[in-house]
Amino acid sequence: MTLTRETILNAVENALQPLAYVHALWQGGAAAFNRADEWSDIDLMIIADDDRVADTVTALETALLSLSPIDIRNELPAPTWHGHWQTFYRLRDTSPFLFIDCVVLKLSNPNRFLEIELHGHAVVHFDKGDFTQSPPLSVENHLELLKKRFEAVKTKFDLFHYAMTQKELNRGNGMDALAYYHAFTLRPLVEVLRIQHDPARHDFYIRYAKYDLPPEVVARLEPLFFVANSDDLAAKLTQAGQFFVEACAQIDFDGVRRKLAGDR
Repeated sequence: MTLTRETILNAVENALQPLAYVHALWQGGAAAFNRADEWSDIDLMIIADDDRVADTVTALETALLSLSPIDIRNELPAPTWHGHWQTFYRLRDTSPFLFIDCVVLKLSNPNRFLEIELHGHAVVHFDKGDFTQSPPLSVENHLELLKKRFEAVKTKFDLFHYAMTQKELNRGNGMDALAYYHAFTLRPLVEVLRIQHDPARHDFYIRYAKYDLPPEVVARLEPLFFVANSDDLAAKLTQAGQFFVEACAQIDFDGVRRKLAGDR
């Protein structure tokens, strides 16, 4: 038997909703952007009392085990970068794409990944106290951050973009050159494009880029990620550099402000 997304979600909701120390359950990820498909995993977010995180995990895993053995359990070492408990599960009786990315948030922690501009519209399974309300984005504060990032990215690009990749090409170190090309050319290029077209998620790099950037930008950007050999890399290094200069010249922070204000 291959378990479906709905079967897993129903089992988790039925197990957690009756628990007094569990306050909310919602989906993020592709579901929050209405893009869940047959290859999407399940991004689960749970709010629980600070001292009942372990009990919540036990209840969650009991629900999963009632459906299928757990093939893989990958718990992130604590403390995690975001400060919450997080574990990935793959059930034996599911598609390998349908793994579960679960975060249990302490009730006292206000960082809940609910900003619509960043994380989409949460798909709420239950909320016992308005815990899943999206906090407002401070447009002016974010705009100031973007202006500083823009200047920093330009400086770093001018310093490293050509020199780091080309010197390794000159040395015949193709793998080093490719790594530097991604780090010092493509990453800053994508960030500048995002500042212009998707400013709230300026630091998401290529995550969701196909959806967040205009089709004509994606059509120009995507081929730069596919490199055949050293000669091709040298050519695309030049092309990406030209693209970066053009993108920087098109940045209009008044337009960025309007986009930020209208994203919700």
